[in-house]
Amino acid sequence: MKKNITFQAILLALFLFISGNITAQQNGSEKEYYMSTSFHEPADEGLRLLYSEDGIHWDSIPGTWLTPQIGDKIMRDPSIWKGPDNVYHMVWTIAWKGDSGFGYACSKDLIHWSEQKCIPVMDHQKGTYCVWAPELFYDDVKQQYLIVYSSLVNDSTCTGRNMEHGDYHRLYYVTTRDFKEFSKAKVFYDAGYSCIDGIIVKRGTNDYVLVAKDNRKANSNLRVAFAKSAEGPYSIPLSRPFTGIFAEGPSVSKVGDEYYIYYDLYRRHIYGASKTKDFSTFTEETQHVVFPKNHKHGTTFKVPASVVENLLKASAR
Repeated sequence: MKKNITFQAILLALFLFISGNITAQQNGSEKEYYMSTSFHEPADEGLRLLYSEDGIHWDSIPGTWLTPQIGDKIMRDPSIWKGPDNVYHMVWTIAWKGDSGFGYACSKDLIHWSEQKCIPVMDHQKGTYCVWAPELFYDDVKQQYLIVYSSLVNDSTCTGRNMEHGDYHRLYYVTTRDFKEFSKAKVFYDAGYSCIDGIIVKRGTNDYVLVAKDNRKANSNLRVAFAKSAEGPYSIPLSRPFTGIFAEGPSVSKVGDEYYIYYDLYRRHIYGASKTKDFSTFTEETQHVVFPKNHKHGTTFKVPASVVENLLKASAR
């Protein structure tokens, strides 16, 4: 971990420690914060973390927390899910092209991490050009994790492919219960055109949403699809776009009775957001959300206040 001491971080750590303990004593449960993974280009420094009290105003926890050691020694698109085992499981992109797997590590506190491993999910699939943006989702119905990722594969099912220009990515997935044994990779979503950066949201019983990027060069926007189970099938085609062009890397948090969808507006070099209650009508919130400069393609989750306190203390050492 790279150390970066700031007076603001020390003061905030003290404030969170006091307020968190008071809240826990008053309510009998610990206050939770929103957290997001992050990375900075050129993606060789490692995992960064952001936190927010309201899901709208975000700040950085100083430093990096896991330096990439596998693949091309980069860490792009880190995705974390806290499982029923109270362990934070993380997957990430380890190479831009030419690799058939993604990275995996786990932690109990987001400070100390297990050994990094490459999960070679596409070794069996000849003609795999890339494995991008793995996203974790825990299916509480089947009690297993889904890991959805984007791959460009030159095989007989790629009816719209143009490998030279890389215009027919599809979403694939594997399942696991223990991150030791994984199912064989299957196509998760085939839009009939290039589609990347898929993330699953569970709204209720038999009610799931897929948020993904229409990766066609003229579009490059975010859309949604729906299913009755985590593994689908999801509706085809994707909906009309709810963002403008050049948006990718969606992540979703429930804030009150609304869903905030955060995304990377990569040509504008800022992070944007839209909110919705039904994934049918959307309101752009980019002008209202606040993200630290250089934040790239993260995924959001919730943590107890004590986790944020400990991270801020560790960053100030």
